[in-house]
Amino acid sequence: MENSGGGEMEVLRRVFGFTAFRGDQEAVIRQVMEGGDAIVIMPTGGGKSLCYQLPSICRSGTGIVVSPLIALMANQVSALEQSGVSATFLNSTLDPVESSRRMSGLEAGQYDLLYVAPERLLMDGFLDFVEGLNPALFAIDEAHCVSQWGHDFRPEYLQLGALVERFPGVPRMALTATADGKTREEIRERLRLGDAPLFIGGFDRPNIHYAVMEKTSPNRQLLQFLKRHEGEAGIVYALSRKRTEQFAETLRTQGYEAHAYHAGLDAAERTRVQDLFLKEDGVIVVATIAFGMGIDKPDVRFVAHLDLPKSVEAYYQETGRAGRDGEPAEAWMVYGLQDAVLLRNFINQSEAEEVIKRVEHGKLDALLGFCEAVECRRKLLLAYFGEEYPAPCGNCDVCQNEVAIEDGTEAARKALSCVFRTDQRFGAAYLANVLTGEADDRIRQFGHDQVSTFGIGQDWPKARWTNLYRQLVARGFLDVNEYGGLKLTADAWPLLRGELEFAMRVTQKASAKRPQKSKAGVELRLESERDEALFEALRNRRKALAEAAGVPAFVVCADRSLYDLVRLRPRNAGELLGVHGFGETKVERYGAAFLEVIAEVGSFDPTSVADTAKKQIPISDSP
Repeated sequence: MENSGGGEMEVLRRVFGFTAFRGDQEAVIRQVMEGGDAIVIMPTGGGKSLCYQLPSICRSGTGIVVSPLIALMANQVSALEQSGVSATFLNSTLDPVESSRRMSGLEAGQYDLLYVAPERLLMDGFLDFVEGLNPALFAIDEAHCVSQWGHDFRPEYLQLGALVERFPGVPRMALTATADGKTREEIRERLRLGDAPLFIGGFDRPNIHYAVMEKTSPNRQLLQFLKRHEGEAGIVYALSRKRTEQFAETLRTQGYEAHAYHAGLDAAERTRVQDLFLKEDGVIVVATIAFGMGIDKPDVRFVAHLDLPKSVEAYYQETGRAGRDGEPAEAWMVYGLQDAVLLRNFINQSEAEEVIKRVEHGKLDALLGFCEAVECRRKLLLAYFGEEYPAPCGNCDVCQNEVAIEDGTEAARKALSCVFRTDQRFGAAYLANVLTGEADDRIRQFGHDQVSTFGIGQDWPKARWTNLYRQLVARGFLDVNEYGGLKLTADAWPLLRGELEFAMRVTQKASAKRPQKSKAGVELRLESERDEALFEALRNRRKALAEAAGVPAFVVCADRSLYDLVRLRPRNAGELLGVHGFGETKVERYGAAFLEVIAEVGSFDPTSVADTAKKQIPISDSP
């Protein structure tokens, strides 16, 4: 198919239903439309997909999108098709007959975009096939996968730099939501992007509320947290497959629709859980990091971590799956000393080179510093990515509950001395028993009831000592030996000698209140009972339309579009074009169905709302 072309603004309105670009989108698109390369750093939900989708429509040929995420390919192709864009993907989920059919369609020029994994792109002969498609551009998505220092390294990405030689003059874009300064340098160097301009759309997600608390009883803490998210979709991350299954079962016994997801499940079960999460309301997935990449669901209201992720980058990427629609969302995490010990051990016992281990320790140190923050968490998070945040955000737990600090110098010296007196071999629980003078059989066996630190901390409960040990590990005064015990670092000696002071963070009780919406969040409000009734009717109609079309509800239209329908109450197809997200194809396919609901519920008879919304309606087969 010959690309439909047209001015960028006209395509933005006609195809995507938007009236204006956001942030750097227009500048990026202009750069690519003029044949230039670009490096694009935009937060999740910031609209980076549009930066390659729109030029692929406007330029002749087929836009080639390189993505490591099978789920994202299917989601984005489905959403594009709903907007009238001809797009397809090639990956391992297709049988040979379907792959052949799609390749024939590509050769015939029927598609504006092709999504393909790097492994497929680099297969013998496939680049020859791509050359015949007259590629409009190459968009290398999730470009941080090129970084060998990163949490998500994909070796195939290292070969993508060769595209510059094979396809001279074809614009190349590297896009990601997760890249610190070092990773940006690697992207430029390894993908051979030379002097391509760097577009940084900012890392701030103002609608996300960040909170971290001490891990005491993860089951109880999670259930307490979920009380303010009844009926809402969310993701819960845990470190092991076994823990995901245990937590999912706990949530089901409490009435939640919760499902485990990890790489140990068979493909059919993983697909079933993913489809449920995408298509149904209020589903919770309890997962390892195997879940989430490429999940384009905009109305995820929370992401909870029951175990510490491996780095700030991993935390930012995983929490970024919440609130893609701009509405308030929560990033909530519990962590304890054992998390830090476990991750330190993973690094120390890995077969990686020493220089890589040092980098991984540094990344873990940065994450621990974030967890133990005594100032605005958003400010610390953005600073990690080189972005300055001018003032406290007012939308994290530290800003909303001022953190208490006390002088912990003497206590820290006692704690470190106890590590030294017990030969730097034991964990925090054992050391706390020594400090509080609790002489159990192990302590007597090792003679540690006779050391000078035995009982010198009786004025504190054991929990407070383990809390202090957690902070000493987080601040780099203690490290972990090969058996998980604590040992002194070089930084510990000045503190032991009284040459340094130690400010201790006082643990605070978690608030049960739902965080307030950030002032920077999107304001979507229903002003009256009549508005609420209409919104609910439109939401039910959207669900019926989505089920009939076999797509997730958000692919038909986003919640923001429903709010716009309530606010504007369009009366005809022309007025529908002024609603957020309604381009010409969506108006043609779904306009009559939504206009019918607005007309019938506009008079406000609450008893008729449900029947009106669920009424069977014809679905247009037009492309």
